[in-house]
This record gives sequence, structure tokens and C-alpha cells, in this order.
Amino acid sequence: MSNMQKIASCALLLLRTGSCLLILLQIPLGGAYTTADKGIVSSLRVPRGRSVLGDPGMKSEKVRVAVEGWNFCNRVGIESPAAPSPRWADCTDINCGNSHTPGTDRCVAKHQVTDLDNNLKTGESFPSGTFEVSNDADLYVVEKEKYLASLCEENSSGEPWHFWMIMLKNGNYDESSSLCRNFAGKPVKFFNPRNESELSAFPCFGPGCMNQPVVFQNWSNPLETVDEGSQASDSRPTLSGSIYGTYDVDQAESIGSNDFGNASYFSVTWTKNETSGSWIFAHKLTVSPKYPWLMLYLRADATSGVSGGYPWETRGMMRKVPSSPNFKVVVTLNVIEGGGRASQFYLIDIGGCWKNSGEACDGNMDTDVTRYVEMIINPQTPSWCRPDNLALCPPYHTAINGTRIPRTDTNNFPYTAYHLYCSPPNALNAEKPFSVCDPFSNPQPQELMQLLPHPEWAVHGYPEKKGDGWVGDPRTWILDVGALSNRLYFYQEPDTPPALRVWPSVDVGTEVYVSSQPATAEWTISDFDILITSSEDIPALA
Repeated sequence: MSNMQKIASCALLLLRTGSCLLILLQIPLGGAYTTADKGIVSSLRVPRGRSVLGDPGMKSEKVRVAVEGWNFCNRVGIESPAAPSPRWADCTDINCGNSHTPGTDRCVAKHQVTDLDNNLKTGESFPSGTFEVSNDADLYVVEKEKYLASLCEENSSGEPWHFWMIMLKNGNYDESSSLCRNFAGKPVKFFNPRNESELSAFPCFGPGCMNQPVVFQNWSNPLETVDEGSQASDSRPTLSGSIYGTYDVDQAESIGSNDFGNASYFSVTWTKNETSGSWIFAHKLTVSPKYPWLMLYLRADATSGVSGGYPWETRGMMRKVPSSPNFKVVVTLNVIEGGGRASQFYLIDIGGCWKNSGEACDGNMDTDVTRYVEMIINPQTPSWCRPDNLALCPPYHTAINGTRIPRTDTNNFPYTAYHLYCSPPNALNAEKPFSVCDPFSNPQPQELMQLLPHPEWAVHGYPEKKGDGWVGDPRTWILDVGALSNRLYFYQEPDTPPALRVWPSVDVGTEVYVSSQPATAEWTISDFDILITSSEDIPALA
């Protein structure tokens, strides 16, 4: 069946059943297809539902982007020398004159955030608003994020939203620093089975290894798409901007947007897709011997409350927090360079929070538990969940028909569907054998479920086999994240009511996990959307 035949079949099936997901998923959008083909597929995009994002599908002509920097335990710790509190934003509108009046058709950028705002350091007063000033770097950065959000805020239908969040995280951990809280009693190294590297599971070159990044900005400005004087009357310039930088503070001044030598490096550039109207976020991340464990994600976070389990107020793009099982994610991902064997590339990573009692999180870092579900699509990532290593498997797997398959059932348990599972450190009755999640890298206990491409997940639109969606296979994914996350095991204490599984953070990107050699990952993201699909949120068919 040709691509156009698939599209036609999809249209017919859509009219009959309201869905053509399986047919669309057979069309790997990207290099092999024309712009016209992609435009037709876009017009038939499913599923039907209500977007929870302030910028559905990344279609806004305005730039709303922020950057956050975290150390290993999702805190600031210590600001880098001569660097600000690690929050930055580029929130830019584009204003174009009247093309019918000579001399007034030039488009200009209107920047809502300035260098003065981005360069604020811990302890400095905010130029406006009633935000609390603190000399504690971890507390100040929370207020700085709220301050920047106040400058960027948009209001759609009475529901404020702020920005897409670019997350940078340094995996180095100085065990002598006492900067990270330990939830598992005496300090212990978490599971690290890799035999191709002699690096510690906690890499650190010495004092200062947990530093924040140095970030440079190219402010968003109009990008002319045609020669001046020949612009078509029905077109207009769009904005484009970028950030880039390094963790190697001593090499920061020599870092260029495309020249970084042997230093760690990151960059994110945003431009418009002229055909679809979506923003295209182009990412690059390079690890180095001093910084072998780095993370770079593009996140849609809740516009208020916690996001991804952080026990403090955050700001973001998500006007309503989705919950299992009624939401789907649409995203176009093109992985250009994978980042090597250690790159745990997440097609989708969702972060939530609820207590082991099933109650909602309330900011108590002793009892709140961060929960993560991550789909790793690097085909070099092995399954650490095996019949001879049950501690890294969930106690059971729930099949699509609802049958629970215990991990001891070696004939039926899908071990290769899981990379690993680990229990929250504060679980009182975890089923043995179990492995405790790294007890340092979050401000509160965490539970982690890492998945691999497998037919068990393909029924929800996820990759079916290794290599799907990887380098050379760009695709637009329609992921039934709500249904899949509803099937997964999460720890709760016995005889407690099932938790409402809420997910205030959804992101795409990579975690290069303690690479034994320098490596680079490069990818683009566009068309990002999160849709509530419960019946009360879906318009009736005409």
C-alpha cells in the first residue's frame, strides 16, 4: 500500500470509526515523503481531544521558551562563578507593520524578557512583582522562575500559560559535598551493571564537579525567509533564536555556537516549519571526560503547582494536568545522532507524584514520591530486567487484556519490554527481590519505570521493535500515554486505595548516562501536543 493509499484508507476509516491510528503509524513521516504528503497527514492527525497546552502543536507565532539548570539532586546547590541563578527565558513577540503602507512593513521583535532579568543572581531584588528574595540558591531559583513566567505569561480562555522548558542536568555527584539528601540510609551506590566503563555510577572529577552550566543566548529575532524586496504578500517573517553553552566553566569563553573543542556542549535552536507552522526545536548535547553524565530535555510542565514531582512551585506550558488513562501525546521526533551506547534517549518521559498511601502529593518530601515512566529508543540499550535479575523487574506485568503476569513466570513475562524497574526507597513492603532507586538524584524518593520498544507497548502507538524511530527513521508519534501508564505497576502500601496517576511533566530528550568516551546526540522535536481524550473533553462528531 502506497503512502497516499494509506492516507485515503485512513480518511475512510476515520469517518467510520473515528480513528485511523494503526494506518497512520505505518507512515514514518520524514525524509522519504514530500511536503505535500506531510501536509495531508497533518490535516488528518488523530486522536481527537482537547489540548492541555498553551501552545497546542507548537503553532504559536510567539516564542515562549525557558531554560532550567539542575545539579545531580535536582537543586541548584552553588551557582557557577560569574553566572546567574540558573533560570533563563526568551519570550518574544513579533510585530509587523502594515504591508499596504510603504515603509511600515518591517517586522520587529518585542522582547518581554531582558538581559537584566536573565542575569539575576541569588539574593538580588526582582525588578517587579512581589517575589521573595532569598540568599539560599535553591529557594531563590524558584522565585526567579515565577518572576520570568510573569513576564512571559499568555492567557488563553482564562487559563494562563508561560513557556516550553529546556531542562539541563549535570549527573556529576560529589559524595563528600552533602548537597544531596539520601533516602536510603547509609550512602550506597545504586545498580550499575555496565562493564564497558570503569567510571563510577557517581562520576566526579573533584570539588566543583556539580556546577551549573554557562548559558549563552541568541535572542529571538525575525528570520527573513526571502530576499529583501521580493517577499510575497501572503508571507511574513518568523522568529528564530537559540541557546548554547557548556559545563566546562574554564572553557566557556572559547565556546562558540558550533565550535566547542573537547568540552561538554549543549545547544537548542528554534525555527518555524514553514509548511506545518510548528516550531522545530533542534537539540545537540555532547558529553566530555569531566562531564560524562548529562541530560537535555524539552519539557511541557504544569503552569502551577509541582511538575515532575518537584516539591516546589513551577511554571510551564500545561494548563491542565493529564491523568491516566485518558490522554495522548503527539510529537514529531527526528534523531540525527544517537549519542552512543550510554545515551538513554527518551521518546517520551512522564513525571508524576503521589504518596505510597495513594494520596496526592502535598510537598512533604518524606512521603511524596516522584514517579517516572521513560520509553528508551536507543537500540543499544539492553534489558537489565531478566529471569536471572528479577530485582530490576516490576513484580508483575499487566497484559493488554488485564491479566497480571508475575515476573517469576519465565514463559510469559515480557522481560525485554523493560530496561529496568526500581522501587522507591521509602517503600515499607516492597516485594523481594527488589532494587532501590537511586536515593540521591531527587529532593524526594523516586520510583522509576524504564521501558524498551516491544509489541506489548506497540498497541498504544509506541515503538514495536528496536530501531523504530531511531537514527534515519523520523516519525510523527501518536502515543496513548494515558492507557500505557495505566497498565504499569507502581508501588503502594498494602490495603491502600489506588492513586490517581497524575503527570504534571511530559518531556522528550536524552540522558547520556556515564559515557566512557566523548559522545554527541542530536535531534529535532516539533508538533508537540498533549490531548485529553476522556469523553467529556471530546467534541461530538458532526
